[in-house]
Amino acid sequence: MRRIATALCLSLLLITGCDSQPPLYKGKFLAFGTLVDISISGLPQEDAITATEIIESDFQRMHHAWHAWDPGPLGRVNRLIKSKAPFAAPPSVLPLIRRGAELSAQSNGLFNPAIGELIDTWGFHRNDPEGQQPPPEETIQRLLSAAPRMSDLKIDGITLRSDNPAVKLDFGAFGKGYGIDLAIKHLRELGVENAILNAGGDLRAIGSRNGKPWRIAIRHPSGEGVLGVIETRGSEAIFTSGDYERHFIWEGRRYHHIIDPRTGYPATGSRSVTVIDSDATTADAAATALFIAGPEGWYEIAKQMGLGYVLLVDSEGIMHMNPAMQSRIELLDDSYRIKLSPPLTPRAETAPARDE
Repeated sequence: MRRIATALCLSLLLITGCDSQPPLYKGKFLAFGTLVDISISGLPQEDAITATEIIESDFQRMHHAWHAWDPGPLGRVNRLIKSKAPFAAPPSVLPLIRRGAELSAQSNGLFNPAIGELIDTWGFHRNDPEGQQPPPEETIQRLLSAAPRMSDLKIDGITLRSDNPAVKLDFGAFGKGYGIDLAIKHLRELGVENAILNAGGDLRAIGSRNGKPWRIAIRHPSGEGVLGVIETRGSEAIFTSGDYERHFIWEGRRYHHIIDPRTGYPATGSRSVTVIDSDATTADAAATALFIAGPEGWYEIAKQMGLGYVLLVDSEGIMHMNPAMQSRIELLDDSYRIKLSPPLTPRAETAPARDE
């Protein structure tokens, strides 16, 4: 038991602190191409193990249903979209399509799950893109001219069709958040009141750690070490998008996986974006959209998406954030110049996340 407590203290991505309180139960499993950590407080170990096994099974089903390239429901949807004929959409996929369309509209299309062909062309559908090279310019321009958008999809009950056969859905930019939201709901149904689901550093927390806030480490934009620490308040999701994730180097230039749907190339101007929200799906999509919007455009998109807390580190070494986020994050790296935005007024369900 002492060894478990020591390991928890050494974790960089989930800082919980060490004291005399009972240790957490921690489990791990693979899903969505990343390691998922689950931490549960306040339950007997046997019950926590059972809950973890159930959630792992949930994630495996979601991964199968939502994978854009492997055989499964979403793969079938992508094949049928090309026909432009109406078809019955699988119930495991349709809610994500609806939610993806809403979030895409709120972000002015910067979050765009319809550009799967572009993601495929860059090779970022693979977990390890090392050895890739940029696609030919003519290929990128051809895909851009087809202009696939979520608004091309028409839903009538359970029937789906696309006006644009170039649409290929890729839920990689928010499927993880949607899955975490579903899993948290299931945990609550199982009687779990205090837990964290952490998928590769993106997470949602509920309750507390033995009555104390969960302390979450935010990865440094370099990809190494910790930029700062945030204490959660009740039920909150914290998601970060950074250019340190999937990438490859070609002829001395680094290409990361966050593709700007306006240019067809990796987005420029941002190093990382962290979003806190009550909803993991929104936080996941928003982190991508704001990264693409960059230091000049993030604030307007954040307002449209109803966000309450945003931190963006740009490629010039400037840290952009709203006042409420500044009050939440304990920075461990003071080398950045901070640029505060005007306050943000989050949507009602994000309360009490509100700037004064």
